[in-house]
Amino acid sequence: MSAEHDLTSGKDGRAAGSGAVILTAGGLIAAFGAAACCGLPLVLAGIGLGSAWLVGPAYLASPYQTPLVVIAAICLAGGAFLLWRQRRVACAPNAICSRPMVRMMTLLALLLGTALLYLGYTYYDA
Repeated sequence: MSAEHDLTSGKDGRAAGSGAVILTAGGLIAAFGAAACCGLPLVLAGIGLGSAWLVGPAYLASPYQTPLVVIAAICLAGGAFLLWRQRRVACAPNAICSRPMVRMMTLLALLLGTALLYLGYTYYDA
């Protein structure tokens, strides 16, 4: 058996236990898009960093701020639930969820995504 076969489950070849990572990444990207137009530039300027590079993402994401906030909330909540569930249910020995570094990075991404979601929701111009 190859090492690649040990990390996959099912026919699609997706790594076992990667649901929390995928949902967290999607939520982080959506939360960044929601916060790029208003909240994130204010925070970056407040700590002395430039935010001119956010003009492009803010221009593209601002018409879709409401769906991005909703998608980010759903993805981050799903990622948090799956991460919590992986702690309670034993993972397969070679699955992604059994690696402590992946679990820690997923948790940090969840926290960053939640902070960006808060900024996107707080500075929302409806």
